Amino acid sequence: MFHHNALTASFAAPAVDDVYVTLGTTIKQAGSAAAFRAVDVDAVVTVARACRLAGATRLGVVSAMGADARSNILYSRAKGEMEDAVQALGFEVLVIARPSLLLGDRGALNQTPRPAEKIAQMAGGLFGGLLPANYRPVHAAQVANALVHTVCSCPAGRSVLLSGDLLKY
Repeated sequence: MFHHNALTASFAAPAVDDVYVTLGTTIKQAGSAAAFRAVDVDAVVTVARACRLAGATRLGVVSAMGADARSNILYSRAKGEMEDAVQALGFEVLVIARPSLLLGDRGALNQTPRPAEKIAQMAGGLFGGLLPANYRPVHAAQVANALVHTVCSCPAGRSVLLSGDLLKY
């Protein structure tokens, strides 16, 4: 479990040009709504802010499909609030990845298996071609590749990459 007071104090980042923030958890994994927000909003914004103060001009960040600061759903609302907060930091380039179901080796991260996620992965494998591209599962490596490519090649401003965009990498 992440202890949210681990990032309550400010910290200084080394001089940096580009920053990629891929922090994220679930409410179940975090243990409470407050602990979830401490990771998915507070920690992400704290890292981005420290890097911005250290000179970073470009940010790539992982959010989630459906992110919306006005959502009634805690997960979507937190992701939307995080997006709004990092945008307010004034990066010249901001690239937000909004994957649908994120695929990867969660066991390697010491995360507990998620039965519903396993079922969705299998269904995605069987019926993925029938799903609209933005709803298809995407591998973590594709998200990383898309972020790096887009952050490095994107003109100034904010870009949002949905799963359909991420699948191309």
